[in-house]
Amino acid sequence: MEKLKEWLIQKIPWYTEKIHSILMYLVMGVFTTIINIVAFWLLASFFEWDYRIANTIAWIVSVLFAYVTNKKYVFVSYTPTWRDKLAEVSSFFGFRFITFLIDMAFMVLFIDVFMLNETWAKIWVNIIVLVLNYVFSKWLIFKIRKPN
Repeated sequence: MEKLKEWLIQKIPWYTEKIHSILMYLVMGVFTTIINIVAFWLLASFFEWDYRIANTIAWIVSVLFAYVTNKKYVFVSYTPTWRDKLAEVSSFFGFRFITFLIDMAFMVLFIDVFMLNETWAKIWVNIIVLVLNYVFSKWLIFKIRKPN
C-alpha cells in the first residue's frame, strides 16, 4: 500500500499525503459503512431483532474493522509503547462510543418519531457518523505518525 501511495504522489501532481489520507479514509469508510449496514440489515430485517440491538451489534463489528483499517491504512499510526497503544485504542473506542450514542439517538428519532424505514434510517445516520468519526480520528486519535 505504501508503494502505491508513493507512486501516486510521484505521478499525479496534485496527489499529496493529505489527499491520500482523505481518499483512504473514504475507501475504508465505505467498507466500514457497508459492514455496518449489512450487519444491521441482517439482524434487524432477516433475523427480525429489535433495531436497537441490531444497531449495537452492527456498531461493535464495524468499529473493530474501522480501528484496524484506520490505524494501518488511513492514518498509518505508529504506537511504540504499550502506553501509546492503550491511549490510542481507548481514545478511538471512546470517541466511537460518542458517535454510537449520536447514531442511536438519530435512529430512534428517524424510526420512532419520523417513522422512517429502519434500513433507510441506518443509511442516513451513517453519513452523519462518517463525518464525525473522520474529524475525531484525524485530529484527536491517530496523532503519532510513523517516522520517515
